[in-house]
Amino acid sequence: MIGDLHCHTTLSDGSLGIEEVILQAKRMNLDYLAITDHDTLSSSNRAQILGERYGVNIIPSVELSAWDKERGSKVHILCYAPQKPDRLEGLCLKSCSIRTECAKDMIEKVMEIYPIPENAVKVYTKGSKSIFKQHIMRALVNYGYATELYGEVNSKLFGYPDGDCLVTREYPDVNFVLDLIHSSKGVAVMAHPFMVGYGNGDLRLLDELIEKGKLDGIEVFHYSANAEQQKILLEKCKAHGLIATGGSDFHGLYNAVPTHIGSRFTDDENMQKLLELIKKNRYKAKKHATDINNI
Repeated sequence: MIGDLHCHTTLSDGSLGIEEVILQAKRMNLDYLAITDHDTLSSSNRAQILGERYGVNIIPSVELSAWDKERGSKVHILCYAPQKPDRLEGLCLKSCSIRTECAKDMIEKVMEIYPIPENAVKVYTKGSKSIFKQHIMRALVNYGYATELYGEVNSKLFGYPDGDCLVTREYPDVNFVLDLIHSSKGVAVMAHPFMVGYGNGDLRLLDELIEKGKLDGIEVFHYSANAEQQKILLEKCKAHGLIATGGSDFHGLYNAVPTHIGSRFTDDENMQKLLELIKKNRYKAKKHATDINNI
């Protein structure tokens, strides 16, 4: 039993729709799939229906944006199977708003350099809950100012941390985000700790969150971590009883590097751990609801 626990659709910065992603998961013989669009759980209901139709178990999920205030760095937290997803709605709306405002500022800066129409980017954001840098780059490619999404132009405009048109703002504090995930009875996993722009291999935040008992798992198997780095993360998981997850971080056309659905995955042992924790959270949520009704 294996699962790809990290992929994206057109609801955020992926290029394939929900059904296409689930069908590809079926072709790759995955037992479980988590659609982790950025700061939105909008895929959940439709994904469940399509998953049942095509024989793929869907875990309702979201990749939440957060901020490490101590080091001034963004962080992504994967939330799996929140039993009270309504508790995450306000957080998702706030983060989508922050991202969209940043994107609007970036588009203005880009238009000062490249004379593209104001609506050139919107063509590629239909269905998405936010505007992403990938959408801006696709417009630039379409108008002939670049020949690829990730290349010299992208690096010059949006390279982290000092791209000419890069605009960033603080997202909600990571401790607040983790507390909210657990309040929603969801499973909290730190995404790609070694990814550039998300801590850059500085594992101090990861260690601090582990020490506080705020994480349920770490995304170990991700293209941003080499074999040695994966070993470091695995050792942390074993030492602290955390789930070691894996996922392709698939974005389709918007992939930063070649990665397809199922290229990285969570193995049977860790899938069992995840499913057991989800089961416990479901029981706690039901018990809490029963206790309230009995008051």
